[in-house]
Amino acid sequence: MGEYSLGDALKYFLKNSKLKGYMQAMQIEDVWEDIMGKTIAKYTEKIQIQGKTLYISTSMAPLKQELLYQKENIIKRVNEKLGEDVIMDVVIR
Repeated sequence: MGEYSLGDALKYFLKNSKLKGYMQAMQIEDVWEDIMGKTIAKYTEKIQIQGKTLYISTSMAPLKQELLYQKENIIKRVNEKLGEDVIMDVVIR
């Protein structure tokens, strides 16, 4: 049996755990303002990841429309921040 650092063990656990999406959603929430700006972050109510889909919730109709136009940009920027291709689609609710 090989030896692993605590960091490597945690990475392995998260990679193979259902907690991974939850942890990534928390990471996205932490940097959402940096990714999208203060105004969009202010009116974003909830961010979730299910599978490879990012769900963004807002009750502001104009913001929903703006986010729909920026779907590809959101995917690119979120994946860059997370350092891996986690998100393949965005659903605006």
